[in-house]
Amino acid sequence: MDFTPQQLKQLLASGQRPLWLANVDLSGANLTGADLAQARLQRANLAGANLAGANLSGADLTYADLTGVNLNEANLTNAVLSGANLTGAVLVGANLTDADVSRATLTTADLSRAALVRANASESNLSRAVLAGADLSAANLAEASLAGANLSGARVSGALLREADLTGANIDGVELDSANTELAVLPDGEIDA
Repeated sequence: MDFTPQQLKQLLASGQRPLWLANVDLSGANLTGADLAQARLQRANLAGANLAGANLSGADLTYADLTGVNLNEANLTNAVLSGANLTGAVLVGANLTDADVSRATLTTADLSRAALVRANASESNLSRAVLAGADLSAANLAEASLAGANLSGARVSGALLREADLTGANIDGVELDSANTELAVLPDGEIDA
């Protein structure tokens, strides 16, 4: 189902919650500051959409296409993005506390200063992603690929990085001793035993 910009504006203003938008094409839509809390957006196409400052708390974006989407300062607390494609997405300052981004693709995504506290990013592809200054405290990054990622200044206290791939990652200012890195491939290619 496709919406004209006017129809989408009316739907958002209707107050209907939760919004059921599974499988819809919202690619390129301007949803800046939209209230999409609890929205059902499974397999939706949001490629190139502008969701800066949007409220997506508790939203279900399982397998959604979020390629190149702008989610700067968006609220994604408790959101489900399992299996979603966020390649090249911009999530600077976004709040993903307690979010499920397991098995998601975040290649080259910018998550600078994002909060991923207690987030589940297990088995996700974060290769070449920017996580500078991000808060990954108690996050689950088991078996995630962080190859070539920029984690400079990120907080990883209590994070689970078991069997994660950190090959070539920038970990300047990161205290890996405060995280579980058992069997992880460290930036220098060594395996943490």
